[in-house]
Amino acid sequence: MSDTLADFTREPFTADGKTKDIYRLGSGPAVIVMSEIPGITPKVAGFARKVAERGCTAVMPHLFGQPGRDMSAGYAIGSLARVCISSEFTKLATKQSGKITTWLQALARAEHERCGGPGVGAVGMCFTGGFALGMMVDAPVVAPVLSQPSVPFPLGARRKSDLGISDAELATVKQKVADGGCVLGLRFTGDPMAPGDRFATLRRELGDGFIGVELDSAPGNPYGHPKAAHSVLTEHLRDQPGTPTRAALDQVLDFFCDRLGVAA
Repeated sequence: MSDTLADFTREPFTADGKTKDIYRLGSGPAVIVMSEIPGITPKVAGFARKVAERGCTAVMPHLFGQPGRDMSAGYAIGSLARVCISSEFTKLATKQSGKITTWLQALARAEHERCGGPGVGAVGMCFTGGFALGMMVDAPVVAPVLSQPSVPFPLGARRKSDLGISDAELATVKQKVADGGCVLGLRFTGDPMAPGDRFATLRRELGDGFIGVELDSAPGNPYGHPKAAHSVLTEHLRDQPGTPTRAALDQVLDFFCDRLGVAA
């Protein structure tokens, strides 16, 4: 295990015929932390630590990449290439959630049984950004967070607005929202990989059950967000009080605590 993850325990989890390692830290209701491409970087692990510090069990499944390795352009490109030929993931197809969602749903059910609480939190980032939505369908996910959801890759108008789940799955999500559920989404306004069209679809379909947090990254924005700003909770997080990204981070952590019944 990388020294970056030395404070996490590692154990295997098997479901749907697939065994993957999970890294866990903390106690209390579970929050599934799904890393962005290229994998569980030090900054993804740092976010998981913040989840654990707030009284939850942070659970990071190793879905791709090398756990603990630093982000780099070459590493990200290589990791994405390997993911894109994996049969577990659906990349460009619309209205499909991919085989990995079944495994993640099983993980969420197991973590709910293990950790207790009213349900499970889940956060996806970039490639995994929309997975938390699909997990709501057949798992006790009551605090789903979609951070810069980028799949299906936004190539063309239809894919830009697509949520990466089927019509039947969307109907289930909508019913759960109507029953009191809520979905939180995060993106930078200038991020072409997480287009505003996708958030517009979420607002149209989920109404007040969708909370969309959009951080200004337009040229000349007053916050210094770069044109290429993408990763709200990790790579482009400015973790200082008063910054929009810190406010977004705090909103995510508060969302988990509120929905999972954890005292602030």
